Amino acid sequence: MAEVKLSARQEAILKFIGEFIEENGYPPTIREIGKACKITSTSVVNYNLNKLEREGLINRDREVSRGLRLTAQRPSENMFRIPLVGRIVASEPVPVPSSDFKIFGDDEAIELTKDLVTPQEDLFALQVQGDSMVDAMIGDGDIVIMRPHKDVKNGDLVAVWLKDREETTLKRIYRENERIRLQPANPNMAPIYIENPAQVRVQGRVVAVLRKT
Repeated sequence: MAEVKLSARQEAILKFIGEFIEENGYPPTIREIGKACKITSTSVVNYNLNKLEREGLINRDREVSRGLRLTAQRPSENMFRIPLVGRIVASEPVPVPSSDFKIFGDDEAIELTKDLVTPQEDLFALQVQGDSMVDAMIGDGDIVIMRPHKDVKNGDLVAVWLKDREETTLKRIYRENERIRLQPANPNMAPIYIENPAQVRVQGRVVAVLRKT
């Protein structure tokens, strides 16, 4: 078998991918690769990733967010998928017609490594919109990994469905006597008070965050 010949740039990309996965537990995005390897064009990053794929050094799944792995890994043992089911607003709640979340396509998924979060069948992912949780290190475009929880504690970061408003939001939840406070993690935003707790349905609790950059 002929020796694989890579450019210095491709060697750097391959090295960064391995280090990123080891440190974070999930693969980098094209933008993250470009930033780390000082490549301003995403098309140039993509070109080099295609070269690495042709040489059998990486696997790419273009239907999966962050669907990138080194072939040296054993994905069946090290990685697993969870569904990316929609978007959640981390600002003022917004109406979502006839559904708790805006559902993505059936094939949308996120790949994670098992050292980032323990695999469970009920895990799901949501893409964050808004900046009300910036002090919790969750920004616009980040992805939160959720686990369904009916019994949550004060201060838990949760996705909630406000039944009477038909709205969703991502906030910290606090039970205060007969009402519920949904607290943003942004000093410029006010909390939301729900006087009737029956109108609040907790969809899940955040167990991990994948940052956009």
